[in-house]
Amino acid sequence: MALSLIGGLDGMSTVIPRQSGYVQTNPETVKATPEELYANKQFRLYSGLKWLNISVIFAMHLMALAALFTFQWDSLLVMVVLYTWAGMGITLGYHRMLTHRGLILHPIARFVIHLGACLSMQGPPLKWALTHRIHHACSDQPGDPHSPLDGVFWSHMLWLSAGRDTAIEASLQRKYIPDLANDPLCLFFTRTYLLWNILLGLILLWLGGISWLAWGMFLRVVLGFHMTWLVNSATHIWGYRNYETPDRSRNLWWVALFTFGEGWHNNHHAQPTSAYHGHRWWEIDLTGWMVTALCTTGLAHRVIGPKVFKRERLKY
Repeated sequence: MALSLIGGLDGMSTVIPRQSGYVQTNPETVKATPEELYANKQFRLYSGLKWLNISVIFAMHLMALAALFTFQWDSLLVMVVLYTWAGMGITLGYHRMLTHRGLILHPIARFVIHLGACLSMQGPPLKWALTHRIHHACSDQPGDPHSPLDGVFWSHMLWLSAGRDTAIEASLQRKYIPDLANDPLCLFFTRTYLLWNILLGLILLWLGGISWLAWGMFLRVVLGFHMTWLVNSATHIWGYRNYETPDRSRNLWWVALFTFGEGWHNNHHAQPTSAYHGHRWWEIDLTGWMVTALCTTGLAHRVIGPKVFKRERLKY
């Protein structure tokens, strides 16, 4: 795809895709949505690399190698427990509750779930919700932050490595997450996100030494990274479709297995506000089971369920 130079929000030239060749144009004569500027691959690369993101991701992968030399059964157990807590935090807290408003949690349950999400090291709640709401608004189209149309590796993880225009991000926050901007718990965890992860690392090191730190922090976080990233990449490329949605979303059983039900991605794109992603009896959705358990105990209410199936809407 060819590029052209247009004026950015700050009056400087920015790069977005155009159908013509390289052309210098007046910023007032070329229109590009904030989503396109924020998410476009060429613009993100042009605006600068996110060296902090790159450094953290590289360091976590490097330190996760320590798990190969420090295996203990109790370390494995710690990793599984923390992986489940953090994973449920992302799928139930950040995703189905915060981003899509599929249910409301009791304040205590919400605190615990949000804390788990923070410990996944996938970003503070406001940033996570913003990115995902933009993804749904522009799924597999210009403006999608992690579109597989830009390449499988870009949609998997490379999109996190570039793009530094905070002015554009601020405008998108006002558009996409005004309901979260003054949420006390979201603001609290956004401000204290880093502190919780440092505290967990120190606790693991104190209680179980290098082994607990390597398995319960580094390896666990890296596995969580890639499982979430597979939802962005793999489930928009491989799998089957229950619904004819306008995007390329797919259902992929093995991604669903390791992401507590997030792999039923075509179901989710068809009914994004539903707190349940498994729409057929064999589509196991562990997060949906957790939602049911929370409802039974009175810790969740106003739960949005999937619409009743109509056979003509299904694609075999």
